[in-house]
Amino acid sequence: MYGTTVRNGRLTAALAVTAVLALGVTACSGTSKDSASKEAGPAATGKADPNKATKKGLTVAFLPKQVNNPYFTTSDTGGKKAVEELGSTYKEVGTSSGTDTSGQVSYVNTLTQQQVDAIAVSAQDPGALCTALKQAMKNGVSVVTYDSDTQADCRQVFVSQASAEDLGRTQVQLLAKQIGGKGEIAILSAAQTATNQNTWIDFMKDELKKPEYKDIKLVKTAYGDDDAQKSFQQTQGLLQEHPNLKGIISPTTVGIKAAAQYLSGSKYKGKVKLTGLGTPNDMRAYVKDGTVEGFELWDPAKLGALAAHTAVALESGQITGAEGETFKAGDMGSFTIGKDGVVSLGKPTVFDKANIDQFKF
Repeated sequence: MYGTTVRNGRLTAALAVTAVLALGVTACSGTSKDSASKEAGPAATGKADPNKATKKGLTVAFLPKQVNNPYFTTSDTGGKKAVEELGSTYKEVGTSSGTDTSGQVSYVNTLTQQQVDAIAVSAQDPGALCTALKQAMKNGVSVVTYDSDTQADCRQVFVSQASAEDLGRTQVQLLAKQIGGKGEIAILSAAQTATNQNTWIDFMKDELKKPEYKDIKLVKTAYGDDDAQKSFQQTQGLLQEHPNLKGIISPTTVGIKAAAQYLSGSKYKGKVKLTGLGTPNDMRAYVKDGTVEGFELWDPAKLGALAAHTAVALESGQITGAEGETFKAGDMGSFTIGKDGVVSLGKPTVFDKANIDQFKF
């Protein structure tokens, strides 16, 4: 449990609102911090000074879309390392389900009541967290989204894995090459409400409108809710429903692994192509046994680290989230915030037999 020192009265006015928002969830008491100088976050002032000293002794909380998910374990471990290297304290909270939006809301409210300095959250839904996150920012908590965004006014910066357009279009390009530019394909996504999944899928559909894909038909988008068993069953269902299916795109690390597991033990191995977003450690065996030719991803540990650096830069007043602001993220270099407060980690990497053993995450 934490101490009860209040940040210059910043919690006082919010307690009643937080109690309502928490929907009956009992939180620990507030965190004890020497934060008397902070009454509102950097966004409240609208001023950034990139030369300000980096604050130390902060508490940065990570709220992933799903705890104990290997992808988020990797990303948040990267965040933890960066937070600690910056001289601050890391904590992680979250739900065991990738679709428990009310649980995420409760965690945001609890973190606000505990007076953490910054929250980095991967949102299960673009709108569900907004009221809670806006209350957090009103109380001076710096809010960063990573991996999966909220509506733009519900956070200060979104740390994107790569350009959403690049990710959506390149997954189609990979699969089109693997199936020879023709045939029926399907998408195996996570939750129907997942912001990042839906954004990528929109770009996939737009890419498929190009003349070079005229012989490719998207027959269905299925949802595995980032649950391994459900994703496995959805893969089986897709192949039963569409016996002429030539390829599957799964833009989720849980989904692509489950689909590969099903394909590897079925008559479809090597015949139905599978690509999407996965981790090398999860997919190594399936690449080597011929189930998967190639897939792509960014380095999730670096994504978590960038989220940490962004949160600390916000809390230090070095950035506010405005377009054009630049900040340093350790040995990853400098990053510039783009339109709508989005900063991008970089281009995705394609993993195949030729390079997969070079990566260990």
